[in-house]
Amino acid sequence: MAYQFSSPNRNLKSTTVPVGAAVSTAKKSSQATITKSLWTIVIVVLVVAAGLYLFGGGFGNNSFFGSSVVFKTDWQAVFLDNGQVYFGKVIKTTDKSVALKDIYYLQVMDQSLQGSQGTETPSAQAAAKQRLTLIKLGNEIHGPTDEMLINRDHVVLIEDLKTDSRVVQAIAEYLKNPPTQQPPQPVTPAATQ
Repeated sequence: MAYQFSSPNRNLKSTTVPVGAAVSTAKKSSQATITKSLWTIVIVVLVVAAGLYLFGGGFGNNSFFGSSVVFKTDWQAVFLDNGQVYFGKVIKTTDKSVALKDIYYLQVMDQSLQGSQGTETPSAQAAAKQRLTLIKLGNEIHGPTDEMLINRDHVVLIEDLKTDSRVVQAIAEYLKNPPTQQPPQPVTPAATQ
């Protein structure tokens, strides 16, 4: 057994520390150092993860990890910075692009005024001559596929569409009764001058 002696002052009692206790204290000290190191590593990892979450847009769509957003409904409206709106199903989003399938868009169609007596104002006549029509992508003259990859820089907004919206109802009607395929229109080159 080892002993520790104090100064020759008689008012102080001598203290004895067994050798095993000194080894046990050293083990506790090294375990405390390891525990502190582990807590430091955990805190650093949490701070880095929080930074990626906050500055990377979350762990969802536009995140550092690149996983997709889960939309609440089947159909979305994708608004572009040029005023065009596409309706479809967003299948993937990244920080660079938005992938869309089952695509529709609105087109202004002119219609003739049959039975008009000319009693309407010019603005009412202009409004009556035009109507919005939902067009299915894929029937255009250049024959695009029904899938689109949109540059994310041009996307202003993506919205979920309600199941009772007029657009979704029109899409459902189109899917129930698709129009018959019309033969492609002949392409005539523009006249050169």
